[in-house]
Amino acid sequence: MPRQLPPLNALRAFEAAARSESFTRAAEELFVTQGAVSHQVKLLEATLGIKLFNRERQRLVITDAGREYLNVVRDALDRIAAGTERVLQRQNSGVLTVSTSPDFAAKWLVYRLGRFAEAHPGIDLRVSATMHHIDFVREEVDVAVRHGDGNWAGLDAVRLCTEQLFPVCSPKLMSGRSRTAKPSDLLKSPLLHLDDSKAWSQWFDAAGVAAPELPHGLTLNRASMLIDAAVDSQGIALARTTLAAWDLINGRLVRPFDLTLKLSRTYWIVCPKAASAKPKIVTFRDWLLAEAADDARRLKRMFASKPQ
Repeated sequence: MPRQLPPLNALRAFEAAARSESFTRAAEELFVTQGAVSHQVKLLEATLGIKLFNRERQRLVITDAGREYLNVVRDALDRIAAGTERVLQRQNSGVLTVSTSPDFAAKWLVYRLGRFAEAHPGIDLRVSATMHHIDFVREEVDVAVRHGDGNWAGLDAVRLCTEQLFPVCSPKLMSGRSRTAKPSDLLKSPLLHLDDSKAWSQWFDAAGVAAPELPHGLTLNRASMLIDAAVDSQGIALARTTLAAWDLINGRLVRPFDLTLKLSRTYWIVCPKAASAKPKIVTFRDWLLAEAADDARRLKRMFASKPQ
């Protein structure tokens, strides 16, 4: 059986008028006219079939029936307000499940999680690293970081950063006799290869270096493993900006040459459109964007000050 409820606006007008004992003050509180408050109170009286207020000597006086009803209305409005506050608090706290690729989790996200936890202790962040594009509803995931072109039907996608591809290596490989002076010198160096990638051929073409046969070297199937091998001085790798940023900023990797390849695909912060404005998702998205922007600023300063 449906509930028999009076208009909510009428209840709000009645409660405010009863509390302040004035239609004028109630109107100021509710940002409406005095006439609107009076109309809503009359509507409520007509709905209930009882008199809620009397006017005595230019003064608004609540009736006994009105006072009894006020207790009911005030309790209901207090419960609604408290329940709304609890819902809003849960939206900005509690568990936030994030899906991302193993490479992004290992080389970008994991180093920063302590800072997020310190800044937002009310959010219990849970990270799931997986290669497949998750189903947000079925897998109960709130937000994801995906690599691609940003076009995913039904999803809100915000670009995290722009990306380039360039050689990186350990500072140890850039010292002494092993130092590379020009791009063609890389043909004499151990090159690290990503499985099924033609990136080195493309980079040498852009550098104007004829490389009919690239040097054989270690081949790995994950970009994060490739970068870790470069940090370990096992060779020179081609790395994307995002995945190499942390090691570059902290001095574990260097760029032997400035030549870069522009990439059209990059990382995006993705969630269902209906959830994009949830406070905890907004908080996490803003934090990701701030971290990426800080990386970009620091890398720009590093490369701008690099000796030519």
